[in-house]
Parts: sequence; structure tokens; C-alpha cells
Amino acid sequence: MPPLVSRQIRLRAAFAVACLVAGVGAATAVAEPSPPADTSDGGGATFQPPPPPPEKATLVDGRVIAPASAPARVKRVIDAANRIVEKPYIYGGGHKPYKVSAASALVKLDRGYDCSGSVSFALRGGKFLRNPLDSSSFMSWARRGKGRWITVYTNPGHAYVVIAGLRFDTSGRGGKGPRWRGERRSSAGFVARHPEGL
Repeated sequence: MPPLVSRQIRLRAAFAVACLVAGVGAATAVAEPSPPADTSDGGGATFQPPPPPPEKATLVDGRVIAPASAPARVKRVIDAANRIVEKPYIYGGGHKPYKVSAASALVKLDRGYDCSGSVSFALRGGKFLRNPLDSSSFMSWARRGKGRWITVYTNPGHAYVVIAGLRFDTSGRGGKGPRWRGERRSSAGFVARHPEGL
């Protein structure tokens, strides 16, 4: 009997050692860092994830306060949009060529604004436009896709803009005409455009 017990003990011991060796090998394989995956497209460049989203603007009593981290041009777009908040909706409003008031160096206000006239006026504040565009013209304006700070959504019948996370639009809750809207709007059927770098 002793030889049989001794053989069983040796087999169990060998099995235990084999398990330990396999476990250590597996742990070593997991613990060793793998080389970084090749994310280049063959041109030598590596993938850079997009920057984190910017801070969202704050809506207070119908006007927007720009985030402190917003670029100066974005802040000027917000300031211009704030100037025409609560103006009435007037079809064709805001489409006269811009005339700058000598006394204030600001673009003179129209009696009212339509959708693309509102978007144009706001963008003029950041010096992204020299003259107003209609919604069809916005479809080929600037760069394709969503911007980090400013995105114009447009189709042949309507245009609105999202600036620092808030929508400036002539339609939605809270009255007709240029207003900051806290609620989201579907972008289905719209083309997204943005100024380069923003």
C-alpha cells in the first residue's frame, strides 16, 4: 500500500505543480503589456480622438451667458444672438445687407427676423459672414458636419444654430421669432455645417 499512496501523492503533487506553472504563465502573459495597436492609415499618422465637448452655455431669462472657456468669436456670436432675442418673426427679416452704425460699430437691427436671418445675424457677430444667407445657401456654407462650439442645421426650408450646446431658433416653445431654446430639436432632414476650427 505504501507504494500506491506514494504514487497518488506524487501524481497530485505533479498536478498541483502543473496548475501552478500554468497559472503563473497565464498571469505573466496577462501582466505583460502588449504593444500599442497600429491605428495609422498607412500615412504615418496615428488616430487622435476628438477633444472633449466644450462647456455648455447658461440660459438665464431668455438670454445666454457664454461659458468662460468659449473662444472670443463664439462669445461674440452669443452676444449678437442675444441682441435679437424676442424680436418678432418676419419672413425675409434680417436679409438686408449689413450696415454698421458709425456710432456703435454694431450692425443695425431689423424690425424682425426669419430663421436664416436670425442665424446670419448671430454668425455675423463672430465675423463668420459679411452678409446674410438664406437657408439653402447655408447648406454649402463653411465645413460639413457638426462643430465643437457652433453647428448650423439647415435645409431648403429652415435653419437654426446650436451654439455652446444651446439652440437658437425661430420655432419651438416660448414664442415665434429668434429665441434661445432649452429643448432639443431633431436634426433629421437637416444638413449640419460649422465654421472651421469651431
